[in-house]
Amino acid sequence: MLDKTKFYINGEWVNPVKPKTLDVIDPSTEEACAVISMGGEADVNKAVASAREAFETYSQTSKEERLQLLKNLMDIMNKNNADMGEAVRLEMGAPKTLADNSQAGSGPWHLGGFIEALEEFEDESKYRDTEKVIRHEPIGVCGLITPWNWPVNQIALKVIPAVAVGCTVVLKPSEIAPLSAMVFAEWMEEAGFPKGVFNLVNGDGPSVGSVMSKHPDIDMMSFTGSTRAGVMVTKDAADTVKRVSLELGGKSPNIIFADADLQKAVKTGVLTCMNNTGQSCNAPTRMLVEKSVYDEAVKIAEETVQKVQVGPTTEEGRHIGPVVSELQFNKIQGLIQAGIDEGARLVAGGVGRPDGFEKGYYIKPTIFADVNNEMTVAAEEIFGPVLAIIPFETEEEAIKIGNDTPYGLAAYVQTQDLDKANRVARKLRAGMVHMNGGGLSQGMPFGGYKQSGIGREGGKWGLEDFLETKAITC
Repeated sequence: MLDKTKFYINGEWVNPVKPKTLDVIDPSTEEACAVISMGGEADVNKAVASAREAFETYSQTSKEERLQLLKNLMDIMNKNNADMGEAVRLEMGAPKTLADNSQAGSGPWHLGGFIEALEEFEDESKYRDTEKVIRHEPIGVCGLITPWNWPVNQIALKVIPAVAVGCTVVLKPSEIAPLSAMVFAEWMEEAGFPKGVFNLVNGDGPSVGSVMSKHPDIDMMSFTGSTRAGVMVTKDAADTVKRVSLELGGKSPNIIFADADLQKAVKTGVLTCMNNTGQSCNAPTRMLVEKSVYDEAVKIAEETVQKVQVGPTTEEGRHIGPVVSELQFNKIQGLIQAGIDEGARLVAGGVGRPDGFEKGYYIKPTIFADVNNEMTVAAEEIFGPVLAIIPFETEEEAIKIGNDTPYGLAAYVQTQDLDKANRVARKLRAGMVHMNGGGLSQGMPFGGYKQSGIGREGGKWGLEDFLETKAITC
């Protein structure tokens, strides 16, 4: 079992002020794979003091100096990708191929977008050809809280833009999946970032996250996780009037019109929903299908999900692994049962583990049809491999159903009529709309409307989140 009981503070690996440990559970075996320390207020205070001291000098470094540090980090990431993949496989149960490619690979992918954005960034400009100046300056010490479902992705989307513009940071990764963050800390040290620029304290929300959010010497909080926890971070931050950036939940609609390439649209929709065992905030978990092709779409969905394999995390392949924890496993089982109890038609999957799995937090890939938007499986973010299929008759009804959610992270539109696709995309209340399978390019903004969050991550938008704007007049 891995011993990861130290924190990274002021450029050194240090013991917690008060010893308290937590086992990290491998969700594929339900057995401990590592042990970490759980921090408290004293550890947060040390990390914040380190970051505050470092900010005085690091905030004055040149863009060229910071670009070189980021390029050093890129070299290290690319050379050691397998180490990060193994950490993700162990901590959150991503199968090896997914862990090495999509999960670990998200770090250098985002870093590349931030390097390009920083190269084009100018921190000072003249206002309307006058002597008046507009400056963009680093906001200060940033508290960063990252989730377990895409750990490397979210660390990259927070740590990298913050340090790129001259901020210093204190990172609290999810205590469920902390190993990838500790690998990242080793890389930050190797890349040559000055002492105190990057600090890491493990712990839970009440003991570390809340202390960070309330801390008077933290200037900004950036949080990714559940909407419930995001509300708590915002409330905790209110008394010190610090900036808060949030990337929260989703219940994304995937609207499939009758004139779409039905086979491709449905198959891609099912596989995208099941990817990462359904543990993605932007997953297209509500498939809205025009009634004239509804029955055919349900049949294609059933045929597709039957080919989705569940398998061990140690093996290469396109199969899905377990969900991250016993808590998530039990929650998802309850929501699947709610779908059955409320009258949705179970097309595939259901409660219980897949055949052949006696251990591990494995879930049957599950599809419900004949769902309406009032049912629990259509309303709640399940965060597992569960798809709800909902019929609609008109374009207006599809938009109404699509927007009928407290969330607004992503949406998907499938039609060969590009005028209709663009028309619908502009009426959907979501931060990202994917038409006919189109994905985000490197450096595009990631974030949502309504209870899906505040702010945008990625590229120049990610840099702007960590900047203050100053007007200088004469």
